[in-house]
Amino acid sequence: MVYKIRVILNTEEDAIRDIAIDSGSSLEDLHNSITNSFGFTGDQMASFYRSDETWIQGEEHPLFDMGEGAERKIQMSEIKLEEVLREANDKMIYVYDFFNMWSFYVELIETEFDHSNMELPALLFSLGVVPSNAPEIQFESEDLSLDDLSGEEQEGFDEDYGDFSYN
Repeated sequence: MVYKIRVILNTEEDAIRDIAIDSGSSLEDLHNSITNSFGFTGDQMASFYRSDETWIQGEEHPLFDMGEGAERKIQMSEIKLEEVLREANDKMIYVYDFFNMWSFYVELIETEFDHSNMELPALLFSLGVVPSNAPEIQFESEDLSLDDLSGEEQEGFDEDYGDFSYN
């Protein structure tokens, strides 16, 4: 089966690519197609994250996993597209180059794409250009000061390290 996947770069100006790729290809193959279609060299760390219809970031699938034992994550080369994208509108988040944080929305838009006379993977559609710099991403966090913790939660908290001490 051939998938038609839409990849949208998370920037103010539209930068969209549609890619045709075999459903039996790996996430690493999709990573290579994305980096090629957006003009990146492909030599930076990257990860796919499973997502839902509201683009909530889920389980990570890195290009290379550096964890050991229970910390190990399934890397891109070990996962087929058909395992994570099963039907139209299934979504993933893709992050390329963790220093610059290029982030993309990846959506399966068609599962039975007619690919006659086409070598796969293939760039089907391209709109917009990639800006010279990645957009700044704003991260917001909750205030976790000691004043917000109950007496029980404050007990054992080590202010120097911002973590619970182990006596």
